[in-house]
Amino acid sequence: MKQVRTALPIATLTLNPCLDVSYEFPTLVPDQKVRADHTRFDPGGNGINVGRALKRLGVPATNCVLLGGEIGLLVERLLAGELDHLERVRLAGETRINCTVLEKSPRVQYELDGSGPEVPPKALQAVTDHLLSAAQGGFGVLTGSLPAGVPTEIYGDLVQALRQHQARAVVDTRGAILNHALTYHPFLIKPNRYELELHCGHKLPTLDAVFAEARHIQEEGVTYVCVSLGGEGAILVGPENSYHAMAPHVPVRSTVGAGDALVGGLMAAFAQGNSPAEALRLGVSCGSGTASKPGTALFQRDDVDRLLPDIKIRTLNR
Repeated sequence: MKQVRTALPIATLTLNPCLDVSYEFPTLVPDQKVRADHTRFDPGGNGINVGRALKRLGVPATNCVLLGGEIGLLVERLLAGELDHLERVRLAGETRINCTVLEKSPRVQYELDGSGPEVPPKALQAVTDHLLSAAQGGFGVLTGSLPAGVPTEIYGDLVQALRQHQARAVVDTRGAILNHALTYHPFLIKPNRYELELHCGHKLPTLDAVFAEARHIQEEGVTYVCVSLGGEGAILVGPENSYHAMAPHVPVRSTVGAGDALVGGLMAAFAQGNSPAEALRLGVSCGSGTASKPGTALFQRDDVDRLLPDIKIRTLNR
């Protein structure tokens, strides 16, 4: 995929970034030291991953990040060349470390999240000011968990603030944070199936059930609802129609970052004025390409170009 038109501004927000450390083991043995086959260190955080995906797609973005301590400095060094533009605000304390452990036999993935430093009001104001300025007239991407010191209402407040800056909000989070943001009708949300079930309070065992719940949320005022479904691909429900894209067959090595890559693909397409169906196709190709990579690595541009022709879009007419 090549950039064919000027994109609207995109700004991402990462309030709880991390250093992502991933290990692959043949098998784990209780109470015994086991040497990893592969080890990776990547700059992490959902908004950072969205920005990294946009960079790979040739769509510029401003990435607003809170970073603290020596780990924060390492994350910043690792981001060199990975983002188009970094707006970082310094914190006291250390940026957290997250760990992904992949056991090959049996095939199991463990994800361990650390705790980051508390965010003082002044730092929060500074980083959100950067976001609002950079997103003017375009899109603001609000994604990921919240560190200590940040109120649950922050994403909902930013949906409103972005609208005042003629920008549209994209929200990818869960629980009370998502529920509050929905009150203010963001442009797009991207739950996975489990997060959608948390929101509605019951299981969604079939694709029809997922479609129905996504349409219900969309009709409540969200312009687009995209639900990621792992090996079943993803759906996109919007005002004009609903679409389903099956995931292409790839060898799955790690699902970490696949949802962020999906959001990056969606935003790259929407910012360039592409259709919802093409946005979904690009998003699923980015997510699938990421799932084929080890640990917390993201897709490469060649992966997207190779996978795009294999992704078929089904229009649901509902």
